[in-house]
Amino acid sequence: MITLRLGVRTLARTRWSASPAMEAMAWLALAANTRRHAVFGDPGPVARGALRHPDVSLVADLLSPQGAGYIPDLLTPKPRLGSWHEIVDAQLAEIESAAQDAVDTQVLSTAESHRGRPLPHRIRRLAEAGRLQQRLAAGVAHFWRETLHDDWPALQTVIDNDIGARSMAIAGNGIGQVLGRLHPRVNWTSDSLIIDTPHDRVVDLTDHDLVLAATVLTWPTLMFQIDDAMPATIYYPPSRVGNRRCRGPGGLTEVVGAVRAALLTDLEVARSTAELATRHGVAASTVSYHLGALHRARLVSRHRDGRHVLYQRTTRGTTLADTAGP
Repeated sequence: MITLRLGVRTLARTRWSASPAMEAMAWLALAANTRRHAVFGDPGPVARGALRHPDVSLVADLLSPQGAGYIPDLLTPKPRLGSWHEIVDAQLAEIESAAQDAVDTQVLSTAESHRGRPLPHRIRRLAEAGRLQQRLAAGVAHFWRETLHDDWPALQTVIDNDIGARSMAIAGNGIGQVLGRLHPRVNWTSDSLIIDTPHDRVVDLTDHDLVLAATVLTWPTLMFQIDDAMPATIYYPPSRVGNRRCRGPGGLTEVVGAVRAALLTDLEVARSTAELATRHGVAASTVSYHLGALHRARLVSRHRDGRHVLYQRTTRGTTLADTAGP
């Protein structure tokens, strides 16, 4: 088991947060390994289509082929203070600026050992040239925009509800009892968190921050990033996620993104970008961006009619329309 010694100063600096980067890694791992989430189901064709982006595929190559297990810490930086927009921006910036020794340790050594086979040569070349961090940040950013950005408010609502409930519990019962109920694998003693793991380790966090990140898409797994020389982050599943009534955004099970779901539903007949922008009250550039994602996922077709390019649902898109529609 892992024993985390906290102390008064650490408890005073303990805070709750969301981690968009960890949510993206969880969703990416499911898509890359053709696995389903226990609650939200198949990541869908848009997520799988995003994997074809060269920078996203680099990220996927660092994850366990079994879809669970080690994720390099540099891909999931500790959430900073601020709105979710600010957290995303800060996490992407930290990935891009990750220290070279972190790349050497987490990627060239630990990630390779967890994969059970050598890393692709392109990853090793980029790492040795000092360019891997930038490509990984671009890959996480692309996957985030393609798959989770539009639906984040729904996921944030689940997270906010969990944090709100735990805040009320702290007010009534104290922080120790709440920490001890984060997950069945976690227990609280008078000054320590005990995490049930196969390895014995004692970590003194007395002078460090502790961030507790409620992560929806890792449900029901408990994950943690703990190092004696850095702030600790524990990723725990929010309550009620296992309840089918908590399904997140309607399009998350198939075509992630409320805007894309609405466009797909409206493309029973061929329409232009300008027409769709007018019908949905969305900027033409935004419509074009989402139509591009739907086209790459083979959910819509396009053809030119004079000066206009018209989009229409494919057979595959029609099959998904009822599920993805608003």
